[in-house]
Amino acid sequence: MISSLLGLFEERHQQQFDEQGYVILGSLLSGSELSGLRKRAEDLMMGRVTILGVTFQLDGGDENYSSLEGRTEGPSEHSLNYRRIDELHNDPLYLTYMQHLVFRQMTRHYIGEDVSIFRSMFMNKPANKGTVLPWHQDVGIGWGIDTTPVTTVWTALDNATVESGCMQIVPGSHRLGILNEGHYASEEDQQKHCAPHQFIDLEVRAGEAVLINNLMLHRSGVNTTDSPRRAFSVAYMDAATRNIKTGETFPVIFGKDALKVPKE
Repeated sequence: MISSLLGLFEERHQQQFDEQGYVILGSLLSGSELSGLRKRAEDLMMGRVTILGVTFQLDGGDENYSSLEGRTEGPSEHSLNYRRIDELHNDPLYLTYMQHLVFRQMTRHYIGEDVSIFRSMFMNKPANKGTVLPWHQDVGIGWGIDTTPVTTVWTALDNATVESGCMQIVPGSHRLGILNEGHYASEEDQQKHCAPHQFIDLEVRAGEAVLINNLMLHRSGVNTTDSPRRAFSVAYMDAATRNIKTGETFPVIFGKDALKVPKE
């Protein structure tokens, strides 16, 4: 991993995150590390590598988000057309990246010493495919947890462009608070907060990481290019966070009882 933090996460970056709800951190992956994460995702989708606990969701047959089928433990078929792969903290390669020193620095600032994750998710918009993800916040009653995470690190594994379905975000919208319990923005809120002059296209290069406030409104479209648009998203939160129904905590990434990458 690229380990130099000098000049990377300074007060000016913290200020932008606090004011705008996002900050582009730049590339934290070497070329070989980026290639390794891409290859591991492909190997998982094609069944060449099997890791217990990892779940998969195929991309839909159309652009409609509501038509997506549920997730399966293990790939339901060998295909590169999976929309998402979850629970990647079980994978040593992805876990190593999740515990990057930059993320330790950021989570210590915004969360504290003991940090868990709500999700560790590979996202994919296959070539000339993809699902339209409507305007939403990464919070809501459906998450079923007793605190609201505010820090997600989203890393582009391919160039994210308008043509490939990059994220569109509403800078500063995190300051609106939680708009509703349902995760997705209502038509009224979309008209009020997501007009064309209010959102921007978040185009980033492969390997670049973006720190995003979970309350910031965002969406994405389909991929119209001949190459996949892949990314990796991790939601960091206080390790004391519990599942409302079960009372269970979540995988610890930093601090006491943190997951450890197995030694080869």
